[in-house]
Amino acid sequence: MPLLNSISTPYAEALLQVADQRQEADLLAKEAKDLLEIWHHSPELRAAFVSPVIEPEAKKKVLVTLFENEITPTFLILLKVLADRQRISILDAVLDRFLELYREQRGISLARITSASPLSEEQQQALHTKVLAMAGTDKVDFDLHIDPTLIGGFVVSVGSQVIDASLAGQVRRLGLALAKAG
Repeated sequence: MPLLNSISTPYAEALLQVADQRQEADLLAKEAKDLLEIWHHSPELRAAFVSPVIEPEAKKKVLVTLFENEITPTFLILLKVLADRQRISILDAVLDRFLELYREQRGISLARITSASPLSEEQQQALHTKVLAMAGTDKVDFDLHIDPTLIGGFVVSVGSQVIDASLAGQVRRLGLALAKAG
């Protein structure tokens, strides 16, 4: 995805620079996470904004209607610029890159946690504590995902460290051990 990254990076960098100048970076990071959640869970919204049939002006009107009272003016301007330049289809890449730059600038680690089923509040808290110890910092963003193919358990990755406590991982490791023994 180097091409997509080279397209999204200038937008992300500009957003971070403006956010820092306006002292809104923490707020914009939260809004970016919220908007990514909406983007990923609404195929209809994505389809409408990706559609080349819908004019940029119409997309901007929809953006204003949907988000004007929900996000900062700074963020809304970014959305309008992306719509004007017919780049709204890469919104997720821009927001992911913005969050990456934001975390990098503030020394925040990203913990990706994938579980076979939704975790209870108690399980999330226990995992949160263990991940903080694993990361060696209290500055950690958590990215939770559900993947039923894990069968059971979870996988945690923080930087280059990966803990695979999933049933699928255990089966894979057992298969490798049996293959070596045979």
